[in-house]
Amino acid sequence: MSPATQLIDELRGRVAASSARPDVVAVAPGLAARIRFRCESESFDVVLANERADVQSSKNPASIEISASPSAWLAALATLPEPGFQSFTAWQIKNPAFTVSGDAITIAQSRAFLEVLVENFRPPTIGRKATSQRSMEAITGRYRHVTYASGQSIAVYTESAGMGRPVLCLHTAGADSRQYHGLMTDTELLTQWQLLAFDMPFHGRSLPPPDWSGARYSLDQTGYRDLCVAFIEQIVGTPVVLIGCSMGAAIAMVLAADRPDLVQGLIALEAPVRPRGRRNPYLTHVAVHGGLQASAYVRGLMSPLSPLEHRTAAAFIYSQGAPGVYEGDLMFYSDEFDGEEVANRIDGQRVPSYFLTGRYDYSATIEDAQRLSSLIPGAKMIEMPELGHFPMTEAPERFRTYLLPVLNAISEKVG
Repeated sequence: MSPATQLIDELRGRVAASSARPDVVAVAPGLAARIRFRCESESFDVVLANERADVQSSKNPASIEISASPSAWLAALATLPEPGFQSFTAWQIKNPAFTVSGDAITIAQSRAFLEVLVENFRPPTIGRKATSQRSMEAITGRYRHVTYASGQSIAVYTESAGMGRPVLCLHTAGADSRQYHGLMTDTELLTQWQLLAFDMPFHGRSLPPPDWSGARYSLDQTGYRDLCVAFIEQIVGTPVVLIGCSMGAAIAMVLAADRPDLVQGLIALEAPVRPRGRRNPYLTHVAVHGGLQASAYVRGLMSPLSPLEHRTAAAFIYSQGAPGVYEGDLMFYSDEFDGEEVANRIDGQRVPSYFLTGRYDYSATIEDAQRLSSLIPGAKMIEMPELGHFPMTEAPERFRTYLLPVLNAISEKVG
């Protein structure tokens, strides 16, 4: 039996078992597609129709084909795949060992199914035994009015927990402050730090401005920075340590550069250099389910080592975003933000700066974090080998082992 035949038989078995799971077909409502898996001359298809997914022989034309060599498929089927082999979107976007071809609309419509299908090739990761005490009751939520320099006032939903030096947590594109509940429920952390987070307007529990006409939402660097400045000055009332992830890391860098008087420390999680090309026509498209599409991208960016319950929660948050909000955030994050330009303006002696990046993040990479930290005097870069793009959400127990020493180091430096 040839290596290709052996691999295609193993792959067929994994696909058949995964596609029979209710959580896999649940993310493919109304989907009609024939998806071909190929290894050299060997192939088989998964046919989706009438809320079912059936493994069949490759007789009819396929709408999507996923092709790779025996060694690449072997790596993808490993119990612990290497970065780049862990998810369908990683295969498609970042892994040259895979070729994904077919109708672009059908690929977008099928992304959620393919992500969950691949995720279930492997046994679910069990959460780490808790080393910390947690309490959801520690979090207090309320609406606070923030007034922009223009005079416009808007209510933003704000959460806080703990006491001590304030830490402002900035969420990722298309998400909300729930991403930080893994930190905000950590009772040990809360004895020394006051954690605050808010849902940006249009996100989570914060509504659009009262005068919003329904026009296309878009975010720009100046408006985003000014919102954060107003929140720190008017709600917190004192300089803060900033923790931002992805887009939140980008604006945290901007604040450290433009308003160092408001920033006691910078902790940039999954910070990019210049994340061009993240927007695509299918993020907001009438033929593609926006919630399924956004949550599928999230699934693909996380580590297979992160507990399934936390990965599911991270994807669920994204599934609830309003139409066009994720794409509108990317107008700042992907189209406008330039990490090198901003990093060159940060005074690392005044603002202690730390860049923490997960190895499974193919979006904002280890190399990005190394480059950015090299531009800031005294900045430190920390690699997190077991984590992906949403460390505080996907694996809070593991992430705290990286975060606590950084917070302590900032506390010692600023006094």
